[in-house]
Amino acid sequence: MGEVIRILGIDPGLRVTGFGIVDKDGHRLAYVGSGCIRTREQESLPERIRTLLDGITEIVATHRPAQAAVEKVFVNINPQSTLLLGQARGAALCALVGSGLPVAEYTALQVKQAVVGHGKAAKEQVQEMVKRLLSLPGVPTPDAADALACAICHAHGGQGLGAMATHGFRVRNGRLI
Repeated sequence: MGEVIRILGIDPGLRVTGFGIVDKDGHRLAYVGSGCIRTREQESLPERIRTLLDGITEIVATHRPAQAAVEKVFVNINPQSTLLLGQARGAALCALVGSGLPVAEYTALQVKQAVVGHGKAAKEQVQEMVKRLLSLPGVPTPDAADALACAICHAHGGQGLGAMATHGFRVRNGRLI
């Protein structure tokens, strides 16, 4: 086979941030690990951001991914929720970029399209497809499944990136910048 590329997927959230790690070897994917970073609601916003930053930094140090993929923020009905989600996403991006990782960003639509085959898939469909694609013994939690799906999307070439190496570059809106 070819070079094994370890990909870290992140599904940002202020209360729960999901992470998922896969190894890509040619066209084959192997599950490495997944889970969630949880913050406490009684913590101040800066403390919660610090928890996310530290958690992602620790995951990167432990698992040594070569690339990262992060789900983009969608606009909520509640503008305050959207702003808080954006801050959690910013913490994730800072941790990844600060660790020297190239970061690709994907919309939920792109992730669902890549993993399930259509962009309006339900969470349960994403969970089931992640389970099947990675030959997991059980269905991952919704946040971990979304993060693994993001990593899978990136591994599959993520909407036109193909096998293009992104080392040393940032990807935004499907373009290298």
